[in-house]
Amino acid sequence: MSQLKTAIILFFAFFMLLSVGYPLVITVVGQVLFPIQANGSLILNSEKKIVGSALIGQFFTDEEYFWSRPSATLGYPYNSLVSGGSQLGPTNSKLLDKVKGRVELLRHLGSNGVLPADMVMASGSGLDPDISIESALLQVPRVARARRMKEGSLRSIVSNHAERRQLSFLGVNRVNVLKLNRALDQMRTSEEKGVSDGR
Repeated sequence: MSQLKTAIILFFAFFMLLSVGYPLVITVVGQVLFPIQANGSLILNSEKKIVGSALIGQFFTDEEYFWSRPSATLGYPYNSLVSGGSQLGPTNSKLLDKVKGRVELLRHLGSNGVLPADMVMASGSGLDPDISIESALLQVPRVARARRMKEGSLRSIVSNHAERRQLSFLGVNRVNVLKLNRALDQMRTSEEKGVSDGR
């Protein structure tokens, strides 16, 4: 009987420690030390409405926006409910056709030279929020044409939004696509407001 009593006490003690105490401590530490990340790194518009997360990519197709990396999630691109990459092997004809189609589209839109891998190949998660600096610069002529901007100005905006590789050796220098596109939209809104104000 005493062993049963000890087992029950230990069960409830560990239950409270691991299902209440530990999550509570981690939540408090996260909210105090990393409040933005703990709440999903949300990006808000000027009206304080959520437009996305800096951690989850979005699917852009308009020519006036920088495009995210291709996504192979089920159902539709950048479906955050079913994160995952393509299960097609490197010799699978379906994968080869998809890559060829992406290459042809980029060539049709004026992208010349060597195409960065992240412009034609999906990632393992299918939800990458970033593209390489090379991929962003490759898209500058198309976005500049669509927005009637100077390419040099657009390159400067890309450069201002560039993020260095983590710990100086993990990954590549990159740019967050949603943040970059939001900056372009905000710039346009400011210009339109200036025109309407008679500036």
